[in-house]
Amino acid sequence: MVLNSSEYKLPKLTRVQTYVYRFPLATPVVTSFGEMHDRPAVIVRVEDSDGAYGWGEIWCNFPSCGAEHRARLVDTVVAGKILGQDCADPAAVFRRLTTELHVLGLQTAEFGPIAQVLAGVDIALWDLAARRNKLPIRKLLQATARDTVPVYASGIHASTMEQTVAAARDAGYRAYKLKVGFGAAKDMNATRRLRELLGSNERMMLDANQAWDLPSAIDMVRQLGEFQPDWLEEPLAADAPVDAWRALKHASAIPLAAGENMRSDAEFSAAIACGVFSVVQPDMCKWGGFTACHPVALRVLAADLKYCPHYLGAGIGLMASAQLLAAAGGSGLLEVDCNPNPLRELLAHPYPSVVDGSMRLPDNAGLGIEPQLEQATQWLCYTTTATPD
Repeated sequence: MVLNSSEYKLPKLTRVQTYVYRFPLATPVVTSFGEMHDRPAVIVRVEDSDGAYGWGEIWCNFPSCGAEHRARLVDTVVAGKILGQDCADPAAVFRRLTTELHVLGLQTAEFGPIAQVLAGVDIALWDLAARRNKLPIRKLLQATARDTVPVYASGIHASTMEQTVAAARDAGYRAYKLKVGFGAAKDMNATRRLRELLGSNERMMLDANQAWDLPSAIDMVRQLGEFQPDWLEEPLAADAPVDAWRALKHASAIPLAAGENMRSDAEFSAAIACGVFSVVQPDMCKWGGFTACHPVALRVLAADLKYCPHYLGAGIGLMASAQLLAAAGGSGLLEVDCNPNPLRELLAHPYPSVVDGSMRLPDNAGLGIEPQLEQATQWLCYTTTATPD
């Protein structure tokens, strides 16, 4: 959606603030490619000359030391391009910044961090715009957007599976995603244990985090097929050639999922058209924000595929992902990390509850939440504020 600036005028932006938080973990979050020993979060706040504001979140999970770098990119590269500007149309701002920073991306090869920063700023500008329109973002994108979204508990590791699933079930979840990619025997044992834990009304997904080459992936999908997961996520490297993905699909009875590591409209168009993926998973804090990911989501659904936003971060990005899924529609589920992270609940206050597998979204304008910064102060590592010269 493009806001009609002739009908909707936004005053000039006067302030861009970034905050870096880091919550230390007693138990690391383990994936096939590494461990997270803390949970970083980079959030951005934009404010205009009327005092209206909006919040966004920038992806920064791996490595966590990159969080401060992304905050500095906002402060030193992006803020100066939007301060003093009329940002009534967030989509136009996103397209302009993408064009203006293209050469910088080529010069530095920092395509990922730049895309992540632009995504977070885009989310903040949409939050501001929706607040000024006194509408939830989902209603600004689609007037008939629903108010609830189905969810699944993510980030489950075999070592704590039983406790994690029990806690998620008590919290209202009815679908669960297990991390695999730790060796065939361990993966099979963990998947079998998870299937045995679940009731007939509960669903299971698997995430390999790019762990396997093609021969290993073919071997694993043949073994894991007996457990009938809803999907297998990123069994191959995100940049594996399409012929490898097609060969895997031919061998697999399990639907394949990917998308969190795609970062261009062209990549998503190819993913939709190639006939490999049943589930497409853009991460709007890694690339695209609302501006680019909403059209992708609609194209995914038009191709009769499932749109399931990828997300593993703090609360602002989670609520943005929920708003986008609600606007897009379809039968996809919202990914909700089930590992301890107070930055999830504190930065998305009031944090929505889950009832029988669905999350009801707030009716408040914008993202519908107000970050509780004071309560998160103990984990604040870095902050910066940019204003017009």
